[in-house]
Amino acid sequence: MSVLLETSLPFRLFRRGKARDVYDLGDKLLIVATDRISAFDFVLPCGILDKGKVLNQLSAFWFQKTAHIMPNHLSKSELVSLFDYNYYLKYVDSIFERLGLSKTLERK
Repeated sequence: MSVLLETSLPFRLFRRGKARDVYDLGDKLLIVATDRISAFDFVLPCGILDKGKVLNQLSAFWFQKTAHIMPNHLSKSELVSLFDYNYYLKYVDSIFERLGLSKTLERK
């Protein structure tokens, strides 16, 4: 296992943030939680092993638990059908626990 500091998926990169890489899928955004760490808005050159997996699972847990209070942007149930495993297997298997799928919203 190694620390995941950056992803390179076959989608259009929308944004590379402090901890997440976001890919534009048209009407959805694919969010990948990496192991990058930051301090005072500066991304450090090292990471913490599996930080992205834990961050993603923690976020998914609370989004699911609070969905009845306030609808949220995640639509993870559609994620599995998004990928053609024959082609994307080398990407998806290694980062599946880090993925989130979000609806794209229009700014007003």
